[in-house]
Amino acid sequence: MSESRIKRVFSVKKAHETQLRLSKSIIFKDNLPKRVRLVAGVDVAYARGTSIGAAVVLDYDSLELVESEAVCCRTLFPYIPTLLSFREIPPTVLAIRKLKTHPDVFLVDGQGYAHHYGCGFASHLGLVISKPTIGVAKSKLFGEAEKSRNRTDITLLKHKEEIIGAVVKTKSNCKPVYVSVGHMVSLETAIEIARHCVRDNRVPEPILKAHETANTEKRKINNA
Repeated sequence: MSESRIKRVFSVKKAHETQLRLSKSIIFKDNLPKRVRLVAGVDVAYARGTSIGAAVVLDYDSLELVESEAVCCRTLFPYIPTLLSFREIPPTVLAIRKLKTHPDVFLVDGQGYAHHYGCGFASHLGLVISKPTIGVAKSKLFGEAEKSRNRTDITLLKHKEEIIGAVVKTKSNCKPVYVSVGHMVSLETAIEIARHCVRDNRVPEPILKAHETANTEKRKINNA
């Protein structure tokens, strides 16, 4: 089925209903080992009707690369705002399945619970693979930042008085990132892990490495 055909028969309303239903299954408590040893990053790139899913694994303490995998598959799902996970889950899961190592937690370039329907890419992925996931987005999708008199590096993100994520300044003189629970992790731990994984860029290293891996494959496709 072509992308245009899928777009015609796809029900945005039913997809949003699915997200709302899935959001009720998100676990907001830590389901991690006492010591995190391996952290993964995932990202997706697109080229010529192809989706490139990338999954990388880093040593949590040193942030050195342990493993990197990329998978190419046909892009069937169109880009629809708030429904990015339906487009990116297939190539991402294929890449994760190729990993020989078993990460303790996945950092996702996207939203988790901080989403209009409570289930962004990070949460959807966590529910699909039954693993702890954390959403780390470069821009805000949903919610309002609550100003704090006590801290300038972390600001809670709220919707109708409910805490849905946090605006986190990971580097001085840089824009913040937007951290939210994906699945099987608390917001406090999600922030801690995201900040630990930052090196020279405001974006955590696992996500940067996944982005690099996906874009390397993208260049190969575009240059073919």
